[in-house]
Amino acid sequence: MMKNIVVFCGSSSGNDPEFQILAKQLGKAIVSKEARLIYGGAKVGLMGYIADEVLAKGSEVIGILPRFLSIKEVAHESLTQLIIVENMHERKTKMFELGDAFIALPGGFGTLEELFEVITWAQLGLHQKPVGVLNVNGFYDPLIAQLDHMVSKGLLKQGNRDLIMIDGTVDGLLALMEAYKPIPAKKWISDLDQV
Repeated sequence: MMKNIVVFCGSSSGNDPEFQILAKQLGKAIVSKEARLIYGGAKVGLMGYIADEVLAKGSEVIGILPRFLSIKEVAHESLTQLIIVENMHERKTKMFELGDAFIALPGGFGTLEELFEVITWAQLGLHQKPVGVLNVNGFYDPLIAQLDHMVSKGLLKQGNRDLIMIDGTVDGLLALMEAYKPIPAKKWISDLDQV
């Protein structure tokens, strides 16, 4: 049950208007699912767009912001709850604790870092929560190609590659994530000849 959806996304808006449109669509979909948004706590960029949409439609939004960013006046002041943490590591830990599912919208280094940490934890069997990528206008196509390249070179198991659900539409991605059936975790380190 995806009642607390964590969204990783840019603190910039980017230069493709579709990024903002899809951020708002995802916000509406979260509300329609009677879910709560958990995100990075900023009022700027795609973060601001999705938070404002969820709030405007009447659902709860919990932001998690490191103290040094709150001092720089990027904190969204209208959230249901703003949790101030000491650093980026605590932010990711709190997001993970609160979230039932994780979705990446377009973003930069921070978005990728959050996505790959949570997918690495899934690979290691530390959780079985669904992880999705909203591939807006093919934004993540080069990354998807890189993941497939890693599989072809024997550095990533196909089963672990498949832990990331990808779709270009909000409805399509949420359908994949709702249908997600966790695969029982194996002792990954015992099979040293596999990657």
